[in-house]
Amino acid sequence: MDFLLLLKQFYMASLFSNYSKEALQKKLKSQKKMFYLKVIIVILMIAFSIFYTLENNISFYTFLPLFFIPMTIYMYLEMKKIAKELKSRK
Repeated sequence: MDFLLLLKQFYMASLFSNYSKEALQKKLKSQKKMFYLKVIIVILMIAFSIFYTLENNISFYTFLPLFFIPMTIYMYLEMKKIAKELKSRK
């Protein structure tokens, strides 16, 4: 098992290793903007779903934000990977 982990570390290149430093910085900047926009949208969706649930009964709109939260988390993790790759190049 440890052998496979070592192979993965040495032979698997990073997803962002093909990008130049400037391209990574540009990608990180755009990723941050999109992440903050998505967080605001998810917060609004949560607020509207709570309001809708209080006005009406439980429906599809009550659980709609739960489908977007994993995408937001994934975007955050990708942002951290880009920042890590940039830090490793300095």
